[in-house]
Formats: sequence, C-alpha cells, structure tokens
Amino acid sequence: MDIHLTAMQLIRIVEGVRSVDDMTAAMAIVAARLGFQYFALSHHVDVAAVGNAIRIHNYPARWADYYDRQALGVSDPVHRASHVTSVGFCWSRMPQMIPLTAKDRRVLALGREEGIGDGFTVPAHVPGEARGSCSFANEANQPMPQDMLPVAQLAGAFAFEAARRLWTTRGHLPIPPPPALTDRQRECVLWAARGKGDWEISRILGVSEETVARHVKMACERYDLSKRTSLIARVLFDGTITFSDIFGR
Repeated sequence: MDIHLTAMQLIRIVEGVRSVDDMTAAMAIVAARLGFQYFALSHHVDVAAVGNAIRIHNYPARWADYYDRQALGVSDPVHRASHVTSVGFCWSRMPQMIPLTAKDRRVLALGREEGIGDGFTVPAHVPGEARGSCSFANEANQPMPQDMLPVAQLAGAFAFEAARRLWTTRGHLPIPPPPALTDRQRECVLWAARGKGDWEISRILGVSEETVARHVKMACERYDLSKRTSLIARVLFDGTITFSDIFGR
C-alpha cells in the first residue's frame, strides 16, 4: 500500500465536506480505510452545557448516552491524556501519560463492555477555543492497525480542522478574539503568574504598588473577572501568555 497516496486520498475526502452529514459519512469512510470501526470528532466539553461544540461520532448509542449523562467530555481520561501531547497516541499508552484514577479505570472498563477496545487519538489544540480531538477506535479484541497510525495522525488533524470550518459556517466558530491587554497590563499579569505580589512587581517594573494593582484590576475587568487567579487561567488558555513565558524555556 502506498501510504502517502492513502493519506492524500483521506485528506481530500475530509477537506471536501460541505455539511455535518457529509462529515459523518466522510469520517466513516476514513475510519474504515484506516482499519477502525469507530470515530469521534469532539470538543472536550460537557455537551449538555455547551450546545455549539463540535461533536460527530458513530459510537454505540448506549455508550454515547452514558457518556453524555456522566458529562465525560470534560473528565474523559482519553481527552485528558491528549492535553499532554502534541501527537496522536494509542489509548494503551495512557497509564504512562497521566495518572489514571479509579473512576478512569471504571470508565475504560465500561467502554470495553460496550464493545470499544483500544483506540488512537489525535489532539487538536487551538488557543482561545475548547480543546478537542479526533479519535479512532476498534471493537474490543480487534488488533490496532499499527502501520496506518501515521496516516491516522494526518487524517485526524485535517478532519478536525474541516469540522472547525463547518462549525464556523454555522455561526458557532471561531470563538470571539480574547480581550486585548495593554503591554503594561500583560507585564503585571505575567509577573503575578510567576508568583510575585504587587509590591514585588512594583519594584521589578519601577512603578508604584497602587499602579500594579490598578493594571491587574483593569485586566480582570477586560475579561469580566474578579479574581487574578481566574485571570491567569484565562490568559494562559487564550495564549496571551504561555507557560514558557512564566517558567522560561
């Protein structure tokens, strides 16, 4: 099999979709060509609370109903594992990627009982948007198509981006741009994220302590927040500052 040719064919399939129904049909074709029975394109959110999130899958109905009732879109161990890597991974590797809780192991066991075995998940991280992923999975006791995983990586990444384009045309994406902080507000927030108090920041930046407090307060107001801890989480989420900014490289 020509892996490059197969990858290009699958990418063209997902890039040609024009509707959610097209996307669902295309993903069924892609999954089958890769050697998988199941697929899921989703944002990592509680779908009951966030009605405009990307969510396309062909998992068994009983498992999907349970998944939604338990709001597993947020706590799913597969989703959490995807947050610590930039490339696709087999679910069997999760114990080496994140600490699995007793609840995680129960969820994975229930999935197997519903016929879902090992899978392969491609992360999708876009600053300012909920994290997401494209997953492919097999029925329990079916072998993982190891030779096709590099193609699954490419197809999954292009598939999620195609879904984002669809949701954009439906008026749900992109998320409005984050509030713009001034340079001085960003500096103060960055030093606060590094664990410095207002007095320490004032000495570092050569301004008064009151000025620092005012800049942080105004930054909070731009995000409609009241606490700086929430502000730090938001600016990390939307890319205004990064972990490298805080901790260095």
